[in-house]
Amino acid sequence: MRVLDRYRSFDRPVQLLLLNQLTINLGFYMLIPYLADHLSQGLGLSVLVVGVILGVRNFSQQGMFLVGGSLADRFGYKPMIVAGCALRTGGFALLGLVDNVTTLVVASAATGFAGALFNPAVRAYIARDAGERRVEAFALFSVFYQAGIVVGPVVGLLLTGIDFAVTCLVAAAVFAVLTVLQIRALPARGGDTDRGADAERRPVLGQWRDVAATRGFLPFSVAMIGTYVLSYQVYLALPLHARTLAGQGDLGTALVTALYVVSGGVTIAAQMKVTAWCRARWGPAGSLSRGLVVLGAAFVPLLLADALLVVLPDVSAVTATVLGVAALLSTAALLAIGTAVVLPFEMDTIVGLARNRLVATHYGFYNTVCGVGILLGNAGTGWAIDLARSAGAPYAPWLVLLVIGLLCGLALAVLYRRGLLTAPADDSGAAPTGPAADPATIRLRAVDPHDDRPTHPLPRVRPGDRGAAAASAQTRPLVDLPGAVRRR
Repeated sequence: MRVLDRYRSFDRPVQLLLLNQLTINLGFYMLIPYLADHLSQGLGLSVLVVGVILGVRNFSQQGMFLVGGSLADRFGYKPMIVAGCALRTGGFALLGLVDNVTTLVVASAATGFAGALFNPAVRAYIARDAGERRVEAFALFSVFYQAGIVVGPVVGLLLTGIDFAVTCLVAAAVFAVLTVLQIRALPARGGDTDRGADAERRPVLGQWRDVAATRGFLPFSVAMIGTYVLSYQVYLALPLHARTLAGQGDLGTALVTALYVVSGGVTIAAQMKVTAWCRARWGPAGSLSRGLVVLGAAFVPLLLADALLVVLPDVSAVTATVLGVAALLSTAALLAIGTAVVLPFEMDTIVGLARNRLVATHYGFYNTVCGVGILLGNAGTGWAIDLARSAGAPYAPWLVLLVIGLLCGLALAVLYRRGLLTAPADDSGAAPTGPAADPATIRLRAVDPHDDRPTHPLPRVRPGDRGAAAASAQTRPLVDLPGAVRRR
């Protein structure tokens, strides 16, 4: 009920986008987990061809996020959201109706590029309309996002039992309904174009240079790669380990399913409480760095379990399996908690660093950098797992992942300590208005002392303005708070 109450407290556009995200993931995850099996078993394609088709889909999404974000800032958020849903409608329908390899590649590319179109636009739209409640809105976004991931595969399993083509057509129908709904009900929004800014009208390459040069943004993006490398292991290393523990049959499938249920269930149940707790005690900076430490520490149960089995090789098979399953599910739960700690503040920090300019492009750039990191991280993780098993040290990959979390958490703490992730007031890209435009006045507000978000930096008085500030101080107070001056 608390989640529902918070959902209702937002304006209708944010409510619609949150509901859309649930439905987007519902349609996506009812199909994608079963696509590889359909291509290989149903159509008889080789593993190489299947890999190419799936790889094209991933690249056309991860590699095109920057393009999608730029288009959203130039033409508006709503057109890209609508276009992405419409494109995915056609792509999913084709995947279920054709068996020609060339057409399958085109359909796969279309479904991926669709995600590159609407993902940056959705996040930028939510950030704009949620305003000061961005962190809370992104926490809700995580809840709805995970709900779609949990429900989608279950629905897909039931539909695939009838026929894979039925699954594709139902998923396409879901996106068709979303397309119509957003055309009819979603208000138009877009960048800063309606406020007279010219940044979104500049050449695309100029926009990209601006984004790459944004103070603190590139090092933040690189440091946050660790978040995605670690959290993505719930789709790579953990399912592989589940199959090692329980085999390739029904028992292994059940364990992989339990893995996803635990991951999604923990996020849905804990996200809002975790966000509130972290914001009150650690603030955004502390939450991001500590969240990465939690993500790294999530692999400690697997590290200890595998190390114990190396030290005690005579443990019975049943005991080893029980220990391994408990460690696996514990790691999945801790990864979900770590992601819940990081995600809302991660999204909010991107908006703060962007100074509310070219927000969708910043999201696209960020996701492209992290996508490259995921590609390299997954390749390295797969190589490390194979090498560790052959060397008789199965615990080694978990140790490496733990170190990645610790190093990235430390990197974020250093970036914040150096002030690289705090947006300076006079770099906002917009002319100040109201009381803050007067350089002789610094207005302080009472806020949580742990709240060091980069979205509300203190205005700075330039050296040339000190005389005016002193003169103004004789006629009016520097602080518009009653009582004593409180430190921001």
